[in-house]
Amino acid sequence: MTTHTEAEIASQPDCWRRAVRDVPADALPRPGERVAVIGCGTSWFIAMAYATLREGAGLGETDAFAASEAPVGRRYDRVLALTRSGTTTEVLELLGKVRDTKTTAITADPNTPIMAAADQVIVLDYADEKSVVQTRFATTQLAMLRASLGEDLTQAIADAERALSEPLPDALVEAEQFSFLGAGWSVGLAQEAALKMREASRSWTEAYPAMEYRHGPISIAGPGRVTWMLGEAPEGLREQVEATGGTFFSTGLDPMAELVRAQRVAVARAFARGLDPDEPLHLTRSVILSP
Repeated sequence: MTTHTEAEIASQPDCWRRAVRDVPADALPRPGERVAVIGCGTSWFIAMAYATLREGAGLGETDAFAASEAPVGRRYDRVLALTRSGTTTEVLELLGKVRDTKTTAITADPNTPIMAAADQVIVLDYADEKSVVQTRFATTQLAMLRASLGEDLTQAIADAERALSEPLPDALVEAEQFSFLGAGWSVGLAQEAALKMREASRSWTEAYPAMEYRHGPISIAGPGRVTWMLGEAPEGLREQVEATGGTFFSTGLDPMAELVRAQRVAVARAFARGLDPDEPLHLTRSVILSP
C-alpha cells in the first residue's frame, strides 16, 4: 500500500504546474523591495533558495533567516513568512514583532493563526500534506516563487517527472552516509535533501556549499559513502571524491527535481530500515512551544 509520503512525492509535477499557473498578482515581494524571508526547518531552507534567486535576479536585497534568529531591529520593506502549518510558534512570534513592516505568509492551512498574523496570506491548500515530513508543499511554494521571478519551469517539471520515473540506484539506497552539495540557490536545497534523509530514514547526512566541501568535509568521503551534487558540480570535484573510493552522484537535472529524487531515496531507505516515513520518530507536523 502506498504511504501518504509516497503519494505526495509523486504528485509534485502536477502541483508545480498549478503553482506556476496561479502566481498571485499582488501579495509577493515587488521589485526593489528589501525583503526578509523567514521559516523554520524545511521552510528556512526554501527561504534560503528563494532569497538567493531573487537577489540574483536583481529584484532587491533579500535575506533568509530561521524565524528564531531573524534580526527584529533591521529595516525591511517586507517580511515573507513560509509556514506549511500556519501554527509554528517562532514564525507567529516574529510576525508579532514586526507590525510596522508589510508581511506576507505562504501556508497550506487557511484555518490557522497565520491568517490573522500576516497582512497578506497565500494559501496553497492543494499542496497540503497528511505526512509529517514535508515534500510537495515545500517544492510547490518554491515553484510559485521561482515563477514569480519570471522563471520558466517547463524543464524543471519535466526533470521532476524523470526523477520520479527512473529506478533508484542501489548505491543510494544502501549507502552508509550522504553529503549533499549545492551552489547558489541550490545550497538551501542541499540542506533540505539532507533533512529529508534524516527525518524519514534516520540516515547520517550532511550538507555544504560545493566549494566548501574540499575545506574539510571531504575527509569523510570513502567507500559506501555518497557525495550528491544538486546542480552543476565544480570542476575536478567528482575526480577527487572518486579518488577516495566514494560515490559521486550528479545528474544535471534541475536542483528542485533532484530534491524529488532525494525524497524518494529517503523513503526507500526508511522501508529498508523498517521505518514508517509517514510517522518519523520524535517529530510532529508543527512545532508549537508552550508559553
